[in-house]
Amino acid sequence: MEPPLLSPGRLHDFGDIPAVTVQDLSNILKQGHLEKKRRDHSFFGSEWQKRWCVLNNSIFYYFGSDKDKQQKGSFYIIDYAVQLASNLRKDSRRNCCFEFFCSGRRSFQFTANSPQEAREWVDQINFVLRDLRSTSIPCDEDEEQEEEEEETYDDVDTSKPGGGSEAGEVGEEDEDIYEVLPEEDFPDPTDESSERNSRPDWSSDYANFYQGLWDCQADEADELPFQRGDLIYIVSKEHNIHGWWVGELNGTIGIVPKTSCTRPTSSEPRQCL
Repeated sequence: MEPPLLSPGRLHDFGDIPAVTVQDLSNILKQGHLEKKRRDHSFFGSEWQKRWCVLNNSIFYYFGSDKDKQQKGSFYIIDYAVQLASNLRKDSRRNCCFEFFCSGRRSFQFTANSPQEAREWVDQINFVLRDLRSTSIPCDEDEEQEEEEEETYDDVDTSKPGGGSEAGEVGEEDEDIYEVLPEEDFPDPTDESSERNSRPDWSSDYANFYQGLWDCQADEADELPFQRGDLIYIVSKEHNIHGWWVGELNGTIGIVPKTSCTRPTSSEPRQCL
């Protein structure tokens, strides 16, 4: 259950990444064919080689093809910055290039099929980098606007009985403004449904819910066990740079490995909250 500890404050060893097949990769955010610039090439060899590239939530992989049993290379993107780089080529595809760079590390250069595709790769990688380096849960602008537009209703009368008059004295005007409702309209205070957790439903707070990718047993007392498909409410990303989030499931709160969670892939995920 222990994920690799990723921190922007240190460089991560490429050797920490295990060999994996394309089919076994999980949490894929973007994939496709790119041309990779060779680190060393002979006078007669091609400078650019076609590679099948895959980006997940922390690692960039490149394979010889989408059927390969092992990557030709991979690296943690948290160590890098990425940008479009039109100076890598002098031909008609010079505007299709982008580059990963990091002080003290080798750079990686790639060419996409079009300038638009290159921008899409850069935008997606930068989105993942912001998420890796963030300590807060990202929220879409539309959701923020909806929260601001929500009105607050206060139906609770906190004033003294009788509009502030002495106990037992109620004016005729005060009696007229109160409507007597049928008894069945009030919920039973002993009903179990009224004691449910006040955490918002997943459909109204989608950005804070993640789904378990596989079964995880708790190795420590502060870890949250869950099964594949469980819908986990993420309370905090305070320990995001160490690879852990704080989640809630079935009323229990504990830490979960972020690499074992993903955005819900179904409009009706498994309700285990």
